[in-house]
Amino acid sequence: MVKTRTKDELAESSGISTSSPSPASAGTPQTGAPEEFSVEKILDKRSRNGKIEYLLKWKGYNEEDNTWEPEENLDCPDLIAAYESKIQLGPEDADKSKRKNITEDNRARGFDRGLEPDKIVGATDASGELMFLMMWKNCKQADLVPANQVNVRCPDIVINYYENKKQWYSKETVIELD
Repeated sequence: MVKTRTKDELAESSGISTSSPSPASAGTPQTGAPEEFSVEKILDKRSRNGKIEYLLKWKGYNEEDNTWEPEENLDCPDLIAAYESKIQLGPEDADKSKRKNITEDNRARGFDRGLEPDKIVGATDASGELMFLMMWKNCKQADLVPANQVNVRCPDIVINYYENKKQWYSKETVIELD
């Protein structure tokens, strides 16, 4: 619920004109009694002139009737608390709650699997660190393994990889003799 205010007070505080379609302009008969509106939910929060304002969705009204209201004019502490706890989750937590339930893949990788390395089939530095795509003996699954681990544990496989690596470009130098 919102504290009781007149149509003009509501329009003045939210920066809207009294002729716009909003809860304030829904109007009551010319009784002079202030009208009271119910908040459906809080959509956003901002600070204006040092005061906290909330963007409110009003019960029974369309989205275009949403208004920014100063915190001191509101009488809905449960909705404010729910909104504040939602925004305190942080963007990474909010994203997690929106995502489908995906389990973390905590399987052992690389040398942690206890397999014997067979060969290197590729290399990448896309993550900013040189990684080798390793094949393992008696296993069809390959793993990306940091190059510094591979260089220490099986230098002969690294040397073999570089020796057999196909060059994608080459310049042949042509020397003409007279």
